[in-house]
Amino acid sequence: EEGLKWVFENKVRDTSKAQAAIVVMSSDGAVRALVGGRKTKVAGAFNRATQAMRQTGSAFKPFIYAAALDLGYSPEDIIVDEPYCLNIPGSGEWCPKNYTKNFKGPVSLTDALKDSLNIPAVKVSESVGRETVSAVATQFGIKSDLAAGPALALGASESTLLEMTGAYAGILNGGSSVTPYGLVDLRLLGETEPLMGTGGGINERVIQEDAARQLVYMMEKVISEGTGQRAQFGDRQLAGKTGTTSANKDAWFVGFSADYVAGVWMGYDDNTPLTGVTGGGLPAEIWRETMSRVHDGLPLKELPMQAPAPPSNLSEAQPEPQPQPQQPQGGGNQGGGGADNVIDRVLRDIFGGGSSGSGASAPAPSFLDR
Repeated sequence: EEGLKWVFENKVRDTSKAQAAIVVMSSDGAVRALVGGRKTKVAGAFNRATQAMRQTGSAFKPFIYAAALDLGYSPEDIIVDEPYCLNIPGSGEWCPKNYTKNFKGPVSLTDALKDSLNIPAVKVSESVGRETVSAVATQFGIKSDLAAGPALALGASESTLLEMTGAYAGILNGGSSVTPYGLVDLRLLGETEPLMGTGGGINERVIQEDAARQLVYMMEKVISEGTGQRAQFGDRQLAGKTGTTSANKDAWFVGFSADYVAGVWMGYDDNTPLTGVTGGGLPAEIWRETMSRVHDGLPLKELPMQAPAPPSNLSEAQPEPQPQPQQPQGGGNQGGGGADNVIDRVLRDIFGGGSSGSGASAPAPSFLDR
């Protein structure tokens, strides 16, 4: 509450009706703090941390790269940021744009995430298959219906701040999903057996631990070098991701230290666009003010991250991931990690196919997203 109040008093005009919410949790999903809005002492108030379904924007992108890393992609694989269009059956041509409206050419996956480039994110999503990306996001805890078209990669889907923070907790803990919980146990005075337990905690593995550690490495670059630099405090290793949705209606910053995961959402209840606010701005500052208070007095701990092996001088760079045919598939979701992914990748290499999402979709919005 103090961190949120400080930012609104010092960085936002007094007449602003913009709202914000914060969730802080441990990597097993234990919710340590939650702020549902600027007015916290109102009975029956709308809790924006748990009740508001909002588009996630680029805060969704880590799940794309989680799917790719779990399939064997490297943070140093090269993809070309260039003009790019897809033909969507029933909707026509869709050409995503970067937030800056320019192109960087060949970039590593790490740099693509660090700078929140949209076109590489869509290319990677199309390459690994939308169904695979959706399965990873769902298994990490994003429960809402995910967009079926290519705009899935740009955060066209909605989620709550509690879900998003819990999903990021799965990245920090090494790739296992969590169910957020706020209760350790409830028992009657004098009774030894609890009436109610936690109802949450760590669940099944979604991606392999190596993939999770490489993703943490990529997300650390977002804060140390990329769009999330305003979140920095002290000398602490931090990782996270910014997100700003179409027309600036929602701004997010979700990230973690080795100790805690925190998510911040900012926007208007009536979807009025934010003026001059992106996820790397005020939400990152609210996150910094919150997390710096949370970490006061805690010793420095390194993030559980794994840097990629340096590219060999004896071989050429990996070819750019190519979009796979997006054909509807029946059957269940594909789990992350283990033999299923190896088999899937071998089949893709042989037949040129892959896990895929549905074909026709509604016209995709032109997300200009950071």
